[in-house]
Amino acid sequence: MTATEAAAGFGASGFGWVQVLVLVGGYLLGSIPFGLILTRLGGFGDIRKIGSGNIGATNVLRTGNKKLALATLLLDGGKGAAAVCIARALTPILLPATAAATQTTASPADAVAVTTSVSLAVWAGAAAIIGHLFPVWLKFKGGKGVATGLGTLLAVNWMVGVAACLTWLIAAILFRYSSLSALLAFALAPFYAYFLGTWGQILLATLAAILVWLRHHENIGRLLSGTEPKIGRRKPPVMANSSGTTAPS
Repeated sequence: MTATEAAAGFGASGFGWVQVLVLVGGYLLGSIPFGLILTRLGGFGDIRKIGSGNIGATNVLRTGNKKLALATLLLDGGKGAAAVCIARALTPILLPATAAATQTTASPADAVAVTTSVSLAVWAGAAAIIGHLFPVWLKFKGGKGVATGLGTLLAVNWMVGVAACLTWLIAAILFRYSSLSALLAFALAPFYAYFLGTWGQILLATLAAILVWLRHHENIGRLLSGTEPKIGRRKPPVMANSSGTTAPS
């Protein structure tokens, strides 16, 4: 372990208390369920009992209130971006040695330590996405990570984020399936990061892609069977079954 790593709070594996702090903060920020909060404030009750039961913007749109859906989209994306921006702003304070080494690269060993360590912004972004997917406040049953993931990518590397957003938009215009658009956008995000970003950003985009695809397993099944609703189409209310879980009526 180099002097830079020790001063920056890294352990022998390159992971220390600073990273833990950023992960916890990013997770808590990402776990704020804006879709649930806004629909309740808007008088629509529990969004988890509407449509797919998801707390994201696409399901909020099924309430018929486009303003609430847009607000959910912006806030869910914004919390991912905010986690990244806060971590980036705090890096000179939390990791002063690393920030200095980034500017001066005093020695080859320090330069290698800086360029091969995952930035705090990437840690925070990953934690925010996980927080949205598995919020402790909702018994770890959250959204599908699309808006938060895109907001995170935009903040980490705007070129990667814009490319992913454009992919979503083009696919949505062509196919009218929100889920398919998200799957395509996140499937291509690691490739965009490979050409436009750093290795840490590639890891973040890959993690986001894996999580988004896993959270869309039901959508993938409906896409294959031809039963996936298109953008703007309402789904029937979610009803509780005998096991206590929810399913469309």
